[in-house]
Amino acid sequence: MESRETSRNGRSTADNGSATIGKRVDQVSHTAEQAWSKTRDAISSVDVKGRVRRNPYGSMAAAVGIGYVLGGGIFTPLTARIVGLGLRLGMRLALLPLLKQELFELAEGLEVNEASESSKARRVSKATTTTE
Repeated sequence: MESRETSRNGRSTADNGSATIGKRVDQVSHTAEQAWSKTRDAISSVDVKGRVRRNPYGSMAAAVGIGYVLGGGIFTPLTARIVGLGLRLGMRLALLPLLKQELFELAEGLEVNEASESSKARRVSKATTTTE
């Protein structure tokens, strides 16, 4: 005898399971076919020769980068050094304008304070010379 389990809605899972798996396989197959056709269309629409003629150095850099990644170069000490250098350089280049602006504002504030102190000192010296 074949035992049948029932699901929440009272249907038999033995009959329903094989149909569900078949539907899922068909759906996955259909989705994969769609993805493959979209990829094929996108690749066929790219004018590689024209891109290389317009930008040969960029094409060469892209080819070297793709080769480096496909060759397994991502998780190497060299990549860690390059990324570290890039981050340090990027932080310096990003922070330099901000620090420069802050220093200029600080210098302007000091000039204003020095000017007001010198004018106070002149007033005090004039007041002392007139009272004497």
